[in-house]
Amino acid sequence: MQINPMEIPPEVQQAKLRLGIVGNAPQLIQAISRAIQVAPIDLSVLVRGESGTGKEFFPKIIHHYSARKHNKYIAVNCGAIPEGTIDSELFGHEKGSFTGAISSRKGYFEEADGGTIFLDEVAELPLTTQARLLRVLETGEFIKVGSSTVQRTNIRVVAATNVDLVKAVEQGKFREDLYYRLSTVLINIPPLRDRGNDTLLLARKFSADFAERYRTPAITFDESARHLLLTYRWPGNVRQLKNVVDQISLFEAGHQVDESIVRQYIPADATVYSPTVLHHSGEHTSTGGHAYEAERELLFSMIFRLQREIEALRRRLDGPQALAPHTEEVTQPTPCDVRSIVPYTPTASSILTPTDTAATDTTPSMTLEDTERETIRRSLERNGGRRKLTARELNISERTLYRKIKEYGLE
Repeated sequence: MQINPMEIPPEVQQAKLRLGIVGNAPQLIQAISRAIQVAPIDLSVLVRGESGTGKEFFPKIIHHYSARKHNKYIAVNCGAIPEGTIDSELFGHEKGSFTGAISSRKGYFEEADGGTIFLDEVAELPLTTQARLLRVLETGEFIKVGSSTVQRTNIRVVAATNVDLVKAVEQGKFREDLYYRLSTVLINIPPLRDRGNDTLLLARKFSADFAERYRTPAITFDESARHLLLTYRWPGNVRQLKNVVDQISLFEAGHQVDESIVRQYIPADATVYSPTVLHHSGEHTSTGGHAYEAERELLFSMIFRLQREIEALRRRLDGPQALAPHTEEVTQPTPCDVRSIVPYTPTASSILTPTDTAATDTTPSMTLEDTERETIRRSLERNGGRRKLTARELNISERTLYRKIKEYGLE
């Protein structure tokens, strides 16, 4: 179901135009309207939605429609800041408080005094930092790292997450009192697959933007391509759609695109990859297929099984050679030969590409750590060393990726 643009409230239309938000899906309009309604009232807001849905637009709406709009707006990606420096970044530090602190520094909460601070990926905050954040929310007070002086700040916090915080609370990874303090008002952002014809509107916008930016002929989509765009599940949401349209706009400039062309730019295993859906109730349900962690374990089990089969096959092939050294040389089977002998079930995974799997098959002595190191190294190469894109491809947080890179010496 789509809302007629004529039926959308004027303030919602204005917010969409100001921030370049495209779409008329009822859930999207409801989320924008909710952000506008809560903006004038200084309550904490928690924005929830899958990765790539555009959560970053909503704190901007809240800031613009609030009395704080003439003061600073600061966005902080909590998952991109190392755990050892997060407190200093948020609350500041005094000179000499730690190695490298050659001067005093203001934190984001002091810099944004009187304004709004957006904490993206808030679930990535360490528990000690969560305690500091709770104090700021409740009393407006904080202490710089290395200081004993209590400072005050008048700030509004808008947080966002794609994590089920209720489950994180149950697992002891997120403070329950902070969860209730942050989630005074909840705004749920719908995934792209639930926004109907918004997918086609966004695809046309992205193709037109690409043609204008790079001065290339625009692409068009025929009926079969539009049908695929509407029925594909878009696990990466709007971010993935833009990436796909940009690629097609580059390599198919000026052409009419059909379904077969679109399929070349989306994962072949799309039908079995099903991300978790965040519902308005706050609960997550699977849309089908395997959960990421279970699928990752299944993939590694498959790799180890293949390694054992390869070793057994190699021993059988090496046996006759040892007994008859003058016989014709036996060719070592390739990974393709092995898969023709060993039952092989392809598994959808955001961790290993076919190239990564092949590399693993030809190295039967690799351990789980070796496989993980090689997977991360190849993903970094594919993404030109850009860690944010690599973390997104591997479906892990940037902080986890940083830790793995350091652990495996991949700097």
